[in-house]
Amino acid sequence: MNGEAEWIRSMSGTEASTAPDVEKTGRCLCGAVQFKAHIGKPEIGTCHCVMCRRWAAGPFLGVDTSMPIEITSGEASLGVYRSSDWGERGFCRDCGASLFWRTQDGSHAVISVGALDSDEGLVFKTEVFIDQKPPYYEFANDTEKMTGAELFALFTGDATND
Repeated sequence: MNGEAEWIRSMSGTEASTAPDVEKTGRCLCGAVQFKAHIGKPEIGTCHCVMCRRWAAGPFLGVDTSMPIEITSGEASLGVYRSSDWGERGFCRDCGASLFWRTQDGSHAVISVGALDSDEGLVFKTEVFIDQKPPYYEFANDTEKMTGAELFALFTGDATND
């Protein structure tokens, strides 16, 4: 099992948010794909796992959504790559921008912070798969950090999954 689903759940913590949802809009680099998403907690999480770094060309910084993503324009330009047994990654077929990760049933998603039209009010909170982070970069922010094993243990009770 890889860590995609588990790190995503960690971005909004283990407790339900009491903050009201904030509607955010976003788009790809060329503007062909546009979307609307509801953010439950205004917290940015990053994943350092190999799969996310390959997909995002660096650590993936994302915001957990509280509802399925609504594609408002450019459905024909939206590409979706099935990256695991349960997850898929959305991107623009025209410009290649990474837009989101979501469960295959669309019930849970994480939006790429860079695709949002505004990042106002967002706070960098969490780093996961810190044990897979390469040594050539380091964030200055004071964040909560978890290894892959710690993350698996938190959500499955089994730290032996990889």
